[in-house]
Order: sequence, then C-alpha cells, then structure tokens
Amino acid sequence: MSYDTQVPPTAAPLTPMRNGLGTAALILGIIGTLSGLIPLLFWLAGILGLIALILGLVGKGRVKRGEANNKGVTLTGAILGLAALVLSVVGMVITFTAVSDAVDEIDKAIKDSAPKDPSAKAPADSSKAPAAEKGTSLADGDTSVYDDDLQVTVSDPKPYTPGEYAVGHTKGNKAYQVTVVIENAGKEKFDTALANVSARAGKNSVTAEQVFDGKTGAGFEGTVLPGKKATAIFVFDAPKDAGNLTVEVNPGWDYNASQWELKIG
Repeated sequence: MSYDTQVPPTAAPLTPMRNGLGTAALILGIIGTLSGLIPLLFWLAGILGLIALILGLVGKGRVKRGEANNKGVTLTGAILGLAALVLSVVGMVITFTAVSDAVDEIDKAIKDSAPKDPSAKAPADSSKAPAAEKGTSLADGDTSVYDDDLQVTVSDPKPYTPGEYAVGHTKGNKAYQVTVVIENAGKEKFDTALANVSARAGKNSVTAEQVFDGKTGAGFEGTVLPGKKATAIFVFDAPKDAGNLTVEVNPGWDYNASQWELKIG
C-alpha cells in the first residue's frame, strides 16, 4: 500500500529593502543644513550637503528599481543636501567678506598708529569745498570753483511756459528755467550721476518744485572728461509773487553745495 505524499511549495525568500542610503542622506542633510546656519561652518555644510545629495539621488534610483521603499526619506535627504550646499555658499561669502573687512580695519589701525612724518603735508578735507567762503551766496553767472578745479556756473533765470502735461507746475505759479554748467578743469574725470540741483523761492524760501514736461528735467548724465563741460537746463516752479530764486547745486556726496541767489519776477 503506497501513499502519495505531496510536498507543499516553499515561498520565495523576501529580498530585504536597501534603505541605508536614504537614511544616511537624511541624517547628513540635517546636519549639513544646521551647519550651514553658522557661517564659519560653511565648509562642513558644503561637504555634508554634497554627500547627502549624492546619497539621496542614488537612494532614489533604488526606490525606482524596487530595491528600497523609503522614497520620502530619500527625497527629503536629497533636498536637505541641496539646501546645505546653498547655505555653504552663502556662509562662505559672509565669512570672506567679514575677514576682508577685518583685515582692512587692521591695516587702517596700523597706518593710523604709525608715526607721522613731520615733513609730510596734511591730507586735504575729504569733502571738497568751493573757493567761495561758506555761507556766501553767488549771483547769476558766477562760478563756484572747487578744490579739484571743478567749476559750476548757474545762469540768470528766464521765464518758462510749461507744457500742457507738465509735472511739478502748479496753476497760478510761474516757472523759470536756469542753465547749469559743470566744467571739469581738473585732471580726473568727473561723474555727473550724483550731481543734484534744487531750488527755493520767495521770502519764505518755499521749496520750488522742479518741472518736468518732456523738454526739461532730464538733468545731468554721463562723465565729464578733463577739459570738457556738461550743460543741463532745469525748470523750477515758484509762487507768482516770489522775487527771488535760490538755486543750490551739489556736485556729489564728497562736495559741499554752492548756492546762487537769483532775482525773478
């Protein structure tokens, strides 16, 4: 008597998930990002961020092939690695800038503490002053000459009729145009970008608004080479009964402004 014994099939062994790279990417990404928040640790953030990004990308490939099932962890690790790289660049810039500023300050302190040469001439005032005494107003056609031989001249104001769509003109007021000439008699080129022209009018010195109507108001542009000059026309709005117009010209941040007292009306 024989018995037919049937052996049940054995289940195929499960392949273990290879989640190590994703987990490592997440841990290194977190540490790298935190390091990036401290500028001095930019180097550490850069190294850890790069490794985390690489491990995250490799781990993502494993997830696609079904060899790993921690897609969220892997993706987060790669993103944190990229963030750490960005923070490392920012930290590097901040650190190098701070070091450069510190070196400049040290050099300046060393120069300031060095013994002075009695025969050396004292440095000129960093703010270039006009030849005219401070507080003295100039008349129309007068020229203000600065220490670096920059010359500014303001002409006699002339009545001006603003256009229909002019900006800055108030109905009932009068408008006057003045011509400002900047001549560079020095040896260095002069940038007119920072030149500022303003005005006040009347006995109460109210602000005279600058008028823009497409024909005037552009101001100065470009650079004036040595031996050359630049001319610009400005139009200012003044009360109808104003008898004077005070025009102030400041060639730049390191210059003192000059004023012209002009008669109008």
